[in-house]
Order: sequence, then C-alpha cells, then structure tokens
Amino acid sequence: MTVLVLIGRILFALLFLTSALGHLTKTKATAGYAAAKGVPAPALAVAGTGLLMLAGSLSLLLGAWADLGALLLAVFLFPTALIMHRFWQETEPVARQQETAHFQKDIALGGACLMLLAFFSYVGHDLGLALTGPFFSIE
Repeated sequence: MTVLVLIGRILFALLFLTSALGHLTKTKATAGYAAAKGVPAPALAVAGTGLLMLAGSLSLLLGAWADLGALLLAVFLFPTALIMHRFWQETEPVARQQETAHFQKDIALGGACLMLLAFFSYVGHDLGLALTGPFFSIE
C-alpha cells in the first residue's frame, strides 16, 4: 500500500506542479485570462495562486506535511471554481458546457484534496515513504 500511496501522491501532485509552473512563468498571459474573468489585481492573484499550488504540490510530492499540502490545494480549488468558472453566467451553450466541466473538475479535485487531508492526518506517521508525518491530527 505504501508504494501505491506514493505513486498516487506523485501523479496527483504533478497536475498542480505543472499548473503552478505555468502560473509563475506565464504570468502575463494567465493574468490576462484572470482579468477577463473579473479577478481584481490579476497579476498578483496569478502569482499568489501559483505559489499556493507550488507549495501544496511540493508538499504532497515530497510527503512533507502532505495533509497541509492537500489543504493548500483545496484552498486554491474551491475559490477558483467559483470565481473563474461561473457557468451559470454563460449564455452561449458551448461556453456554458466548458465552464460547467471546469467547475465540476475543480470541485471534484477540491473534494479529493479534503479526502487526502483526512487520510494523511488520520494515518499519521504510518504513511511511509514521506519526509514528515502530518501537520494536523484527525482522529
């Protein structure tokens, strides 16, 4: 089981690590998209969310307070779904369908992060193949 959890952590974290790198290296283009969605201070928001995803994904990847990393990613995902993917405001059917899919993806990934938070916190130091135990203790 330890190896499966490690493989799952790596695969899950890679999604956010690559997205974080995109936020931090393509800030201008990403900020333009955020501005079009009405995000205030879009360049700052993009840099901040990039750092949030970087910290969360590295935490999961390395198993360094992986529960805290999962929480950081959830903190990114739920507001992103509500701010960036407001499908209910779309009138064009294809755009509405795309935004709905993105919204549902972010909500589902956020839910997965909450499960990982609970799992890593509950398992504690028995996780194995991790740099640290959990930051939180849920029993």
